[in-house]
Amino acid sequence: MKVRCDFCKTEYNLSSVPNAPVKCAICGNVWSVAVPPRKNSWLMFFAALCALLSAIIFTVAVITQHQAKNVNRGPLVVDVENIETITDADGRTHLVVNGTVTNISDIIYGVPDLIIVSSDEKGRVLAQQKFMPSAALLGAGDKVNFRHILGKQPSGVKKISAKLADIQLMQEDK
Repeated sequence: MKVRCDFCKTEYNLSSVPNAPVKCAICGNVWSVAVPPRKNSWLMFFAALCALLSAIIFTVAVITQHQAKNVNRGPLVVDVENIETITDADGRTHLVVNGTVTNISDIIYGVPDLIIVSSDEKGRVLAQQKFMPSAALLGAGDKVNFRHILGKQPSGVKKISAKLADIQLMQEDK
């Protein structure tokens, strides 16, 4: 246990509570060490049990959410990483969509066409452009980058996203 001199604030480590007053080796001050209060063992057990149950519940919630997210996304995941503006030789500006297609499964998948979707602030689709990605197959855990220069965009575009063509068709058929 740690004790501190009341006068010079020197700290000492004691193995147990002394029976007699303690004298400081630095300043000579003498003081009595108070017996520390005992912690209730049932209270400590209950606190540890609550902490363990909280950790288990948190872990189950994280695993369930992660599995649900992967089920909803499918084996191939499309992510738009950035959108940049370029100017061509004629002085016209174009938007360039850069992103990745990732195979989050443990088997090989064919990469379908990609669709770039331009939407307004309410989520209404204003334009769609379909293109072929550079890879035909993706191995387990592999990723391929894509870059697509968009044609003329309608006015009011607030969001640009990407999706897989075949996945969208399968969802519409259901």
